[in-house]
Amino acid sequence: MNKLKNQMFLQSLFVVAGIVLWMSDPMPVAAFEKNSYDFPNSGIATVLSPSSFLIEGNEEEETANLNISEKFEKEKERMLTEIAMANVSNTLNVRAEASEDSEKVGYLYRDCGGTIIDTADGWTKIKCGALTGWCSNDYLLFGDEAVAMAEDVGHWMVTLNSEAVRVRKDPSSDAEVLGIMSKADYADFIEIVNDNWISIEYEGKLGYLDAQYIDVTFQVDEGETMEQVKTREKIEEQLRKEAEEKAAKEAVQRAIGNLTNNRGAVPADADEIRLLGALIYCEAGNQSYEGMVAVGAVVMNRVKSPAYPNTIYSVIYASGQFTPARSGKVARVYESGMPDICLQAAVAALNGETTVGGATHFRRNNGRPGYVLGDHVFW
Repeated sequence: MNKLKNQMFLQSLFVVAGIVLWMSDPMPVAAFEKNSYDFPNSGIATVLSPSSFLIEGNEEEETANLNISEKFEKEKERMLTEIAMANVSNTLNVRAEASEDSEKVGYLYRDCGGTIIDTADGWTKIKCGALTGWCSNDYLLFGDEAVAMAEDVGHWMVTLNSEAVRVRKDPSSDAEVLGIMSKADYADFIEIVNDNWISIEYEGKLGYLDAQYIDVTFQVDEGETMEQVKTREKIEEQLRKEAEEKAAKEAVQRAIGNLTNNRGAVPADADEIRLLGALIYCEAGNQSYEGMVAVGAVVMNRVKSPAYPNTIYSVIYASGQFTPARSGKVARVYESGMPDICLQAAVAALNGETTVGGATHFRRNNGRPGYVLGDHVFW
């Protein structure tokens, strides 16, 4: 009988412990393997993340004790001295040594930047993502100018200092839970609600996080090493060949079909339409049809611009451009499917339709100057 009572007591204790863990916002989670796809995950250069420089003494502990406004101010102070931005229209050579005769180790592109790690006579060594090397100061911006450019093209990201935290529908611990963020996740910051809560972009919706469990970092696009360039070009060449082969087969099929039935124009192959539709769903699936076309138009405007890659695939998977592409969400939607309206918007954009003119950028509307359409601002 005593043994039975002990077993019942232990079972009750486990139930109570489980309830306590569920009620607390930070929560431990088990590690798991993510599904793998044949889609590259483009990187974003964390200009001022703790991994970009050494933290000495008690600085890490001091940062953890800052309130949310103080965390932002600390990052902004670092930006003035530790960030350099590429001041070019297209590309900037990154070299192994501080010399024009030195070997090229990679490229920085328009809107790219990195963390300053050394300086020489007229040269600066920077690190952004996998790329580390020397750039001529003639093609870099520093200090206030670099910060101004970074704030225009970059964005604040939110990470966790706890294993897992609930994303709420409203800024309250009693609000409905939208989902769970783990320590490996990141999200686009929107605004500080008050001393205790911030808002974020969470799977196309507005979500709220308890500010005590988060850290912030400012991020801009990263460059590419020569190895990454070769890998990307190899993938693009393979895709080009496959597209040409597919187009040739479809041309024959259309010719045969036209003998009996007009099947209409085909503005792009099915894979490109599906990929663009997947991105539109991820970025604007909860917006109006006009808002969906706008996101597709931004992609097509970049394809047509000499400042960006010239294929839909390359634009979507360009370094740090679209968060859903980097996180793997676009690949998952591509495989599982999306609503027909997203595919219709993709076709419209591919046909040259636009609701935002020649805009090449957009983000969630946070007061930035530009054309506001739904929840996004375009420029």
